[in-house]
Amino acid sequence: MGHFLASVNELFEYALQDVSVSYMVGITIQNEVNKNHKPIGISFRRKDQLSGEVIWIVFEKVSQANSRFNALDTLVVTVHSVKMPVGYGKHAIKSMGRPLSVMAYLKSSIVEVKVEENCLAHALLIAIARVDNDANYKAYRQGRQIRPVVQALLKETGIDLNSGGGIPELNRI
Repeated sequence: MGHFLASVNELFEYALQDVSVSYMVGITIQNEVNKNHKPIGISFRRKDQLSGEVIWIVFEKVSQANSRFNALDTLVVTVHSVKMPVGYGKHAIKSMGRPLSVMAYLKSSIVEVKVEENCLAHALLIAIARVDNDANYKAYRQGRQIRPVVQALLKETGIDLNSGGGIPELNRI
């Protein structure tokens, strides 16, 4: 099994040498001699998530499904790759070539939070005000009357966003 995994890893390393890490890769393995056998499909996943262990798991499932490949069969490996878009920071936040600030002005569904501290709490409070039809929603969206509410929320939950925030802080709020 160790030799098999090493061989499969080398095969994929060669087959995927020109594929970027961010691409999604799917693989189909088919018996060249016996076309009656269904091809083995390995679902699309990021290139770095594809390994010999994944292939081994798929082969185990195939063996349990009464499909078979003989040791001397010629197998055709087809690699399917899909280029996934990768963002480039602020330049990726455009719609129809317009900057975010213009789109936030034109579209009421887009909110731009311009504060430099506690922006996570500001964004959450604006979203909550929108969902709850709060009378202060428009003022919050424009950056007015929201600072005391943010401070009260952070004090009540005991969250310190000075070093940033993430999923745990979102869950606590």
